[in-house]
Amino acid sequence: MIKELSQTSPKILVIGDLMIDNYLWGNCNRISPEAPVQIVDVIEETKLLGGAGNVVNNLKSLGAEVAVLSVIGNCSISEELKQLLKNIGIDTGLLISEEGRVTSKKTRLISSHQQVLRYDSESKLDINPNSQKKLLKLFNSIARNFDLIILSDYGKGVLTDSVCQKIITHANSIKIKVIVDPKGNDYSKYKSCFLLTPNKKEASEATGIQITDNASLEQALKKLKKTCALEISIITLSEDGIAVFDKNQRIHQTVAREVYDVTGAGDTVIASLGYALSMKSDIDSAIYFANLAAGIVVGKIGAATTNFDEIIEYKASLEDETCDTLVKTVDELKTIISNLREKNKKIVFTNGCFDILHTGHVRYLEKAKKLGHILIVGINSDESVKRLKGRDRPVNSIYDRTCLIASLKSVDYVVVFDEDTPRNIIQIINPNILVKGADYRDKDIIGREFADEVVLIDFIEGKSSTNIINKIRNGK
Repeated sequence: MIKELSQTSPKILVIGDLMIDNYLWGNCNRISPEAPVQIVDVIEETKLLGGAGNVVNNLKSLGAEVAVLSVIGNCSISEELKQLLKNIGIDTGLLISEEGRVTSKKTRLISSHQQVLRYDSESKLDINPNSQKKLLKLFNSIARNFDLIILSDYGKGVLTDSVCQKIITHANSIKIKVIVDPKGNDYSKYKSCFLLTPNKKEASEATGIQITDNASLEQALKKLKKTCALEISIITLSEDGIAVFDKNQRIHQTVAREVYDVTGAGDTVIASLGYALSMKSDIDSAIYFANLAAGIVVGKIGAATTNFDEIIEYKASLEDETCDTLVKTVDELKTIISNLREKNKKIVFTNGCFDILHTGHVRYLEKAKKLGHILIVGINSDESVKRLKGRDRPVNSIYDRTCLIASLKSVDYVVVFDEDTPRNIIQIINPNILVKGADYRDKDIIGREFADEVVLIDFIEGKSSTNIINKIRNGK
């Protein structure tokens, strides 16, 4: 099913509240003399599409033909938003400007990977009657061009009760499915859409049913289906998966290996559900696909997206997961790094022979991983080790060494190099941070010109493969 979906490009229209997720990254070494607050020295700023924009970004990443219809302000934030959409190839011709309105921008101040402060600039009142009229007129003129419509409601005023009902009524009349990521406690404005995607907390508040077990979950699913006249009822259950009810209830378990950040996971779920449903997938297949996509993005930092290459690889790794899946060729690594760069991930690289894995290695790699988002480890091939350490080394073959390193929680990818030094690999990876042992202090560090920063990490004294090998040889 996934292979077939990857060969399609559905036309999907997203309507909803667009916003910018803005991140200010910095370090804090001082407390303000004016008040007991941190002084953060901002060193980097990241701007991402948020709200309905993140749904658009997820669909675009999957390869859909996406259009977005919304009402924005006539402010500087709106211009920033348009540029972010243009950057991913989205036409901004369906965005309606409303005088006096401020487009949503959520700014988060991050220090040492901790959110210190968030401040918002936005308008939250319903769009005015004239904007509603313009939006509906545009919608009615283009609706037939799409395979599916997604309403992404963040409660910022674009999807008013009247707008939602008129969109759903018209879409139903031309037999186009509308799926909704809802907001608030009153779901009557979404009545007669194909399905909603509330999480457990949202569903509890909307139905008045406290979901504590399977029985109460089924009650809530049935109530949503009946009161909102849905064809299918869905409730997302975070790490427990997705519950669905049509003629009976079933729960599709989550397929996430690691959960680092659930930011934007709901956007990924509705985008991937919409993608699959637009291509006539049955609901269980669509939920399985959405679970795979969400399982990938929660293993990344921030409001992330995924693509079919990642989904196909992830599915294969779940079915037959071994340490081999993290060992990459140079060509594979180039593609991975390109995707990481697009998502502003901080890449850390280090290298070594890692002949006999010991505590020193493990602690060293754990410290290296904490310096960024992704840790790539280069490992000398067997011939490379022999040239550096003698013909009786390595003790463990390259397969054993890569498998052990790839099995560590701190390591994201492993790559093997045949040269005596990792210079060529470092040039290809171009890491944000190059990590070496503290014994390189005052030495020439090969490849440092290709890294943004070099960080030296202390080893645990007395821990080395050579010492272990000598102990074994001496019978100690």
